[in-house]
Amino acid sequence: MITKKQKEVLDFISKYAQKYGYAPSLEEMRVAFKFASVSTPYHYVKKLQEEGYIKKDENKPRAISVYPGGEIKSPFLSKMGLDSIKIPVVGSADCGPATILAEENIEGYLKISRNQIKNKDGVFALRASGNSLNKANIHGESIDDGDFVLIDSQNRTPHNGEYVLSIIDGAANLKKYVENNKNNQIALISESSDDFKPIFIQASDDFAINGKILKVIKNSNKMLK
Repeated sequence: MITKKQKEVLDFISKYAQKYGYAPSLEEMRVAFKFASVSTPYHYVKKLQEEGYIKKDENKPRAISVYPGGEIKSPFLSKMGLDSIKIPVVGSADCGPATILAEENIEGYLKISRNQIKNKDGVFALRASGNSLNKANIHGESIDDGDFVLIDSQNRTPHNGEYVLSIIDGAANLKKYVENNKNNQIALISESSDDFKPIFIQASDDFAINGKILKVIKNSNKMLK
């Protein structure tokens, strides 16, 4: 995962290369970002190289290449190399009462193997908070506190029994979607080792489905760098 500032440096390198046909020097990056010394852009370039966003020839000046898809247009997927993709992490969502405000502030980018998900637009990641879905079964995985959940923002018409990201009165939460067709009552259900009451949606609620849960990425230091 890269930080917001690292993303800004990556964008600068990409746009500069497109305009001039070669990458900016460390001094030009220092001036553009008003860094105190060239050691700061050197650090950013090294980090982007380690994360697989760019390729740098150590023996040649200005020899920096941005991999295809280096310019991320959140919340859409962006290709990176041949065997991985990067997905924007846009904050957290409750696995419990709907209390975390749904502000989509990009925290960074999650790099996963391409074979873990189909290459499609409209997918972003959220960090789960709470344990109300720690007994769920999403392709064989539960959702524990701190896990990452991949959301398909283009799928906003869930079927009964699917797991969704919903927004209730400005708060984001992850739940199982259940609709009673007889009375059109929507309930958001927990599947947990703890006792959580269902959330019944009322006509007066400011409620929306913001996407379907596609996959759970178990929290791991290897996935966030």
